[in-house]
Amino acid sequence: MASHDLKLSAGARAVINQWIRVKEGMTICIVTSAVHKEECEYLEKEAELAGGIPTILMVEQEGIHVGAYFDANPDIFLPYDVIIGASDYSIITTKAAERALSTGKKVLSLPLSTSTSRSMLSYDFMFMDPVEARITAETAIGMIGKAETVHITTRSGTSLTISIKDRPVSYFNGNFWPRHPFSSASFEIYCPIVENSMEGTLICDGSFGYIGKVKEPVRIEWKNGRIVSIDDSEEGKRLKAYFETYKDPEMYVAGELGIGLNELSRCVGECYIEDESTYGTFHIGVGRNIGLGGIHKASGHFDLVTWHPTIWFDQKLIMKDGSFVMPD
Repeated sequence: MASHDLKLSAGARAVINQWIRVKEGMTICIVTSAVHKEECEYLEKEAELAGGIPTILMVEQEGIHVGAYFDANPDIFLPYDVIIGASDYSIITTKAAERALSTGKKVLSLPLSTSTSRSMLSYDFMFMDPVEARITAETAIGMIGKAETVHITTRSGTSLTISIKDRPVSYFNGNFWPRHPFSSASFEIYCPIVENSMEGTLICDGSFGYIGKVKEPVRIEWKNGRIVSIDDSEEGKRLKAYFETYKDPEMYVAGELGIGLNELSRCVGECYIEDESTYGTFHIGVGRNIGLGGIHKASGHFDLVTWHPTIWFDQKLIMKDGSFVMPD
C-alpha cells in the first residue's frame, strides 16, 4: 500500500476506532461531497471492518451555505445511530443535527476542509490521544466551576470581557460521552457566549478560520457582543470581505469561546480544524451557536484564532500565556 493510502487509512481508523468507537451493527451516515468522496470511502471501509453499517450521503452544494440543505431537511438523519459531517464545512449547528441529537443520535463534526492538496485525515493532529485531551479538559473545567465572567488578555494587546453566566462549559475530544452526544475533530474546551456580552479588543494573530493564516495581526473591536470595527489593513480588508459573503448581520456576533487542547496541532492556516484545536491558542467563534448550547441564529459559524492568551474565569487563572495553569 502506498504511503498516501497508509496515512489516509490510519487517519480514518483513528476516527472510527478511537473517536467514535464503532460497534457491531452500528448504523453510520457519512455526509460528504464529491470533493471528499475518496477520503470518506476510507472511513466507510474502516467502519465496515469494525462491524458498522456505513452509508455515504452525498450533498450537491458545498461552501459556507451547505448547512441550508440540512436546515430544510431536519429529519434526514433519523434512520442512523451516528452521523459524521465530513464535507468541507461543519453541519453540527444545523436543524437536522439538532433534531438527530434530540432523538438520541450521535453527531461527529469532521469537516475535511484544507487549503492544500493533502487530506486532513493524514495530518499528525488526528492522532492526539483523546484520553489525554479529556483529562486536561476535565481538570480545567473543574477549576472553572460556575464562573460567570471571562477576561482574556494577550501580550499583543487583546483585552476582552465576556459573560458566560448560566452557559455550559464543555469540551470536544472526538469521543462521545453520556449526556455529550456530539463531538468534533476540533479538540477544544468550548462555551457559548452570552450573545450581547462581549466587550473589548481582539488582536487576532493566528487564523481566520476557513480563510487561513493571519499574515499580520488584525485589531477587531467588540461592543455589546457585536463587531463594531475591523482594521483597515490588507488583512483586515480580507476579513471584512469574507464576512460580507455571508450577507448576514448576525455573523458579526460573538457566539463561542474556545480553547485549544491538541498538542499535535499547528496553527499554520492549512486546516481550520487544526488551527482552532492548537494548544496555546483560543478562538472566538462568530455567528451561529445554537448547536453549542447558545441561542444565536445566523447563516454560519467560523472562528478567529489567537495565540498565547491569559484567561481568567471570575477570579481563577486558568491559562497563562497559552499554557494551562493546573492544580498541584
